[in-house]
Amino acid sequence: MKLKKELGLFDVFALSTGAMFSSGFFLLPGLAAHHTGPSVILAYFLAGILIMPAMFSVAEISTALPRSGGAYFFLDRSLGPLMGTIGGIGTYIALLLKTAFALVGIGAYASIFWDIPIKETAVIFAIIFSILNIFGARKSSGIQKILVIVLLLVLGAFIADGFWNIFSGTNSSIGFNKYNYNPFFTGGLNGLIFTTGFVFVSYLGLTQIASVAEEIKNPERNIPLGMALSLLVTGLIYVFGVFVMVSVIGNEALSQDLSPAATATQQLFSWLPPKTGLYIIVIAALFAFASTGNAGILATSRYPLAMARDKLFSKKFSIISRWGTPVPAILLTTGLIIMFIIILTEEGIVKLASTFQLFIFMAINFSVIVFRNSKIASYDPGYRSPLYPWMQIFGIISSLALMFFMGWGALAFTLITIILAYGWYTFFVRSKVKREGAIYHWFALLGKHQHDELENEFMMILREKGLRQDDPFNQTIVRSQIHFIDNAIFEDLVQDVANSIALELNVDGNSLNEEFLKTTPIDPALVIPEVSLLYAKKPDIIHPVLHIVLCEESIEKPVEIHGVLIKEKIKIFFFLVNDENNPKQQLRMLSSIIDIAERDYFIKDVFSLKTAKEVIEYLLHDKRYITFPLNKNEPSNIFINKKLMEALLPQDVLVVLVDRDGSSFTPKGKTVFLENDVLTIIGEPRSINKLYDQFILSK
Repeated sequence: MKLKKELGLFDVFALSTGAMFSSGFFLLPGLAAHHTGPSVILAYFLAGILIMPAMFSVAEISTALPRSGGAYFFLDRSLGPLMGTIGGIGTYIALLLKTAFALVGIGAYASIFWDIPIKETAVIFAIIFSILNIFGARKSSGIQKILVIVLLLVLGAFIADGFWNIFSGTNSSIGFNKYNYNPFFTGGLNGLIFTTGFVFVSYLGLTQIASVAEEIKNPERNIPLGMALSLLVTGLIYVFGVFVMVSVIGNEALSQDLSPAATATQQLFSWLPPKTGLYIIVIAALFAFASTGNAGILATSRYPLAMARDKLFSKKFSIISRWGTPVPAILLTTGLIIMFIIILTEEGIVKLASTFQLFIFMAINFSVIVFRNSKIASYDPGYRSPLYPWMQIFGIISSLALMFFMGWGALAFTLITIILAYGWYTFFVRSKVKREGAIYHWFALLGKHQHDELENEFMMILREKGLRQDDPFNQTIVRSQIHFIDNAIFEDLVQDVANSIALELNVDGNSLNEEFLKTTPIDPALVIPEVSLLYAKKPDIIHPVLHIVLCEESIEKPVEIHGVLIKEKIKIFFFLVNDENNPKQQLRMLSSIIDIAERDYFIKDVFSLKTAKEVIEYLLHDKRYITFPLNKNEPSNIFINKKLMEALLPQDVLVVLVDRDGSSFTPKGKTVFLENDVLTIIGEPRSINKLYDQFILSK
């Protein structure tokens, strides 16, 4: 069972942004200032710049392979299951720790005003967010959006009031004091670089969204756009917010302060009743830690799900509940988070989590280079990283440099995690996994290890994503040539069609014939009985060309399976020719043809049609919308001179457009339909199919 696609653009933005605000704003500025002084502002800015290569790389791979598992899935499919295991387990542990400490932050900030136990409170909230995630990503992200909206409003007010007090001159005790910035680099260049790596953890939620890519609607648009908006908003709030803290508190006091946002607030919001501002910022902190904890459980639980699907964990963790969520994976994640809350101390965790994530980002940047050079045709990202490959090379080098500045202790933790993951793979996984990564498709010397199933898996993902908005599929169907024949020899048929297309495209018919004849099935699992897809590529094709041959008596086509030559009886042939410079588009169009051919009763329906026009209308029919004209001599006459509110339509469909005399408009309840109007109706597939049978096939 697949996860439901319930998350839109604002869900992506909210999950990504919510996963970043917590310790990064409310705790880390003071700790970071201890190492570099006022230049902590610059450190936050540089960290936001240095995470951009990883963001672009994650966005590209996520739009090509929108699957749960995030870094694990990317590394497994690019560098192989060993690297996938290391990246998956390591990232899972890092995210567990990050989420655990966000939940501890709830207890810590709440305890400022209420006498409650910190860790027990954190455990209670872990359970609450676990329940929310069990009952659906949509419900969980709904809470997330509320948390993020409130948080952004409060932090925006904090920054605005801070700038007003600093630069307006109305508050003599706060105004801009240049001595707060002297010296700017208290730890020199080394201190700045270390601090940049130290606060890197503040941005880790940005790429965390990749682990729920499978549940995102229109991932090719929503993932890169949501991540970019999230980085922009978060980066501005970090830089401006820390500037306010440095200006209001001063460097010396800031470097010893574990709650700098609360301290700064006590000198701001003077226009509110006493301590009101402090209450507001503490509530904001609670919202921040809550949003990070909620988003953390949502995204982190997808790692055991993805690894279980690939036999790296027990298959129990791949089970999807009737709510469309991975309940066993959520329960495992929540249990480990609770364990970490109870037994772990805080010291050094930020450095440990940052260091391992830097290692993962190095690998992800390299993965983009591997995927691009693997030449796997079905690797088809809807978004491509800019400045490739220099963006990825810069990301690898900068991440490696920051890792070494984080200290030997953090490097040792990363190395130990890698060794443990390697041991798990060697003793528990290797015997169960028979695949290799895309890297074996890159290096010709390792070609004997090329894993053909990887291309098939990518092809299935390509089919699920469907066409792009600029793909001329419908236009190609409309222009297609339909040939009704009684019988033919397969080779003669192919030559005839090749010659016909060659005249249309002004290309050599014999070379086109050869390409058609050597066409092999995309994947044996995609072969449809009595249907054959033959395709070719030619340079400088203005638009794709499609010819469809219908032979009710069937034509014998020779096919070689496992070295044995057999003959298949084919009734419907699709011949598609596309521009060789756009092979990805050809794969998407072939996938869409396959989707059409997999309709229920496809063969029977096609041969019930009498004309080429009817065949084209049938091929254009989509499972979620339908378009048909109102004609007094056809079944659609029941709508003529009727108001929309009087039309007998299923409850789960909607008339969204009426074409009349060359113009289009959206109808209202009192709109009267006229003869020759063309209605466009959307709705649930079952009802759309009924309308199709009633108003199109019945003609």
